[in-house]
Amino acid sequence: MDAITDALLTASRALVAVAARSLAAVDDDVTLPQYRALVVLASHGPRSAGELSDALGVHPSTATRLCDRIVAKGLVDRGVASDSRREVTIALSDEGRRIVAAVTERRRVEIEQIVERIPQRHRRSMIAALAAFAHAAGEVPQDSWLGWP
Repeated sequence: MDAITDALLTASRALVAVAARSLAAVDDDVTLPQYRALVVLASHGPRSAGELSDALGVHPSTATRLCDRIVAKGLVDRGVASDSRREVTIALSDEGRRIVAAVTERRRVEIEQIVERIPQRHRRSMIAALAAFAHAAGEVPQDSWLGWP
């Protein structure tokens, strides 16, 4: 188990670097935590502030401050829940959706370049292993985001 954990830690450092470079190339004013909130909204749809804080694993007051910042940047919109006028919902704006799409595309290109350097004989086993890892982590498959194919 230690070898798997160590290998995933190393791979995750590489993937975080790819994500950071991709985000900086698209919008250097959006932080990684803000971008993560945009991804949660892109993959799960509008959320209450409480649901968003749970999904991000942060204190509700931290999520509220984060939302204030990304609302001010025009990346999300606040609205009223359809079933409770007192509950505020957070939804991705068109600009937020554009940023998620652009960052995802840049990440895809860079990851494809990395995968091309992996010997062909290792690639098929990577698919199953990485899919199992993402599933165990509760990640939603990207093809379900924003209606992307």
